[in-house]
Amino acid sequence: MDSEIQTKLTNLAFKRSSPFCYGCYKEAPAGRCNSCGSDDLMRLLPGVGCEYGTDWVIRQILKDEVETANLEEAFEESVRHCYPEETKVGWMTFDTVSLMKEQDPVSWWCALSEYESEEESDGNIISLDGGSTYYNLCDIEKLLLEEGVD
Repeated sequence: MDSEIQTKLTNLAFKRSSPFCYGCYKEAPAGRCNSCGSDDLMRLLPGVGCEYGTDWVIRQILKDEVETANLEEAFEESVRHCYPEETKVGWMTFDTVSLMKEQDPVSWWCALSEYESEEESDGNIISLDGGSTYYNLCDIEKLLLEEGVD
């Protein structure tokens, strides 16, 4: 993932969450617990919970506020732009995308996987969980802009 986007998402996570001492079960806004003096603090995301680090905060914010990329739909649209909408076989006419998906699903999924890789390489989509979930980069940038995160 782009380090600039990761830095901005981390800044957003710090903005949205607060330091939390799990031992005393108190917020520690100064970065050190006023009760026990510990600086080994978790991050508290109101209404969600607390945990160490900011990665989980980032994932939660994106899950709640940014729609995941629908790569299958985008790939279908890409194929529709490259090939005729309908394919004639003998006297029958079929939707080209449906025909491709139904007649050779393995080839379709291989091509979809290549499309996904290309979109990620081009920086159009990013994943924070090793490729299980993708987000359109423009949607994340829009969130960061709305939040005023630099």
